[in-house]
Amino acid sequence: MINRDYYLNRIIHNMWNGEVKVITGIRRCGKSVLLFDLFYNYLIGQGVSENDIIKIELDQRRYFKYRNPITLCEYVEGLVNEDKTKKRYLFIDEVQMTQKIVDKENGGIEVTIYDMLNELKAYKNLDVYVTGSNSKGLSADIATEFRGRATQIHIHPLSFDEYYSYIGGNAKEALDQYMLYGGMPRLLALDNEVDKKEYLISLYRELYIKDIVERNGIEREDILNDILDFLASQISSLTNPTKITNSIASIKNEKLNPSLVSRYIEYIKDSYLISQAKRYDIKGKTYFKYPNKYYYADLGLRNARLNYRQFDPGHIMENIIYNELISRGYSVDVGVVTDRSNSQNVQKEIDFVVNNADKKIYIQSALRMDTEEKTASELTSLLLTKDFFKKIIIRLDIPHSFYDDDGIFHCNLIDFLLKKVELF
Repeated sequence: MINRDYYLNRIIHNMWNGEVKVITGIRRCGKSVLLFDLFYNYLIGQGVSENDIIKIELDQRRYFKYRNPITLCEYVEGLVNEDKTKKRYLFIDEVQMTQKIVDKENGGIEVTIYDMLNELKAYKNLDVYVTGSNSKGLSADIATEFRGRATQIHIHPLSFDEYYSYIGGNAKEALDQYMLYGGMPRLLALDNEVDKKEYLISLYRELYIKDIVERNGIEREDILNDILDFLASQISSLTNPTKITNSIASIKNEKLNPSLVSRYIEYIKDSYLISQAKRYDIKGKTYFKYPNKYYYADLGLRNARLNYRQFDPGHIMENIIYNELISRGYSVDVGVVTDRSNSQNVQKEIDFVVNNADKKIYIQSALRMDTEEKTASELTSLLLTKDFFKKIIIRLDIPHSFYDDDGIFHCNLIDFLLKKVELF
């Protein structure tokens, strides 16, 4: 058991805040363990009786009837009303498995789990927690569905820090394994490399793809798979739906509608399998519509998707840095600055513009800077901003971190991932 203290502390901080605590994340990343084991054990340790914790696991057959939100609500209300002086906790796992119900007794209105949870959170002696693996199932706008009374806690697969805290040993060797197999928690129980690969491939095929297809009624599963292949091969690279459409159409030798591809990409994002980073004009302070970058929530799943044929350390490193930044709660964009030193006005890229409330930093990801050309390329974009925000280059080819003569912080990748350096 890995103590995921960052997420656990966020739950503890939001106890009894009058809102539904919604724990989201990709399937099998540890949401249920966080709620039903780590938080449950915390409550027990605080003297809460196990009888006062109502647990409903909707992916288990014995709880199937509670997929009807009215039945679920009535069951919980019966327990809560037994003694209104007693504090109760409600845990619902995989809440996206609930169904919409037509309430014939009340004029045939449609009832959803949001309606029922909004009723339940009104009880002063009930604190409500739910998990969900899909933003469609929970709504892409949770605040709207819960009438502005929900706290979302999004969790990710294991960070390298969490992963390394469990396996220990040589940090560089651990990072090599992490870059290949990622941080899905179940992998820690598997010693054999064949088992790890088969688990990730099976997870992708039997869980994620089926979820996306069934939930969204996808008719062209072949196109969905082509999009997943394309995004996996193009992590950390700029692309757009039109480019993806043209690439797939060329391979299939058929005409495709870009709107169909765009819609399928949204479905993939809704499953939390990938994230999109928008491009931001640093000087103009505006966002570009296209192209954008896409990053996989877990690199092991990405590598499994490509059957481990395409291992690009530089792109994988950038993806890992992105995941680490968003898992710390930062807002992350791809930066664009214009080089006006010649008449061509060339746009240059900064890998990440990272915002933390009113603070901002710029980050470049560099596997190595072993040539003058590579060094100039990484430094130029940062220097073109001509502002005083902190500038960082995260590198794998340096033994320790240091500041250069331009005030740019060169940060060792492992030090960054193990939180040995302060970003802000």
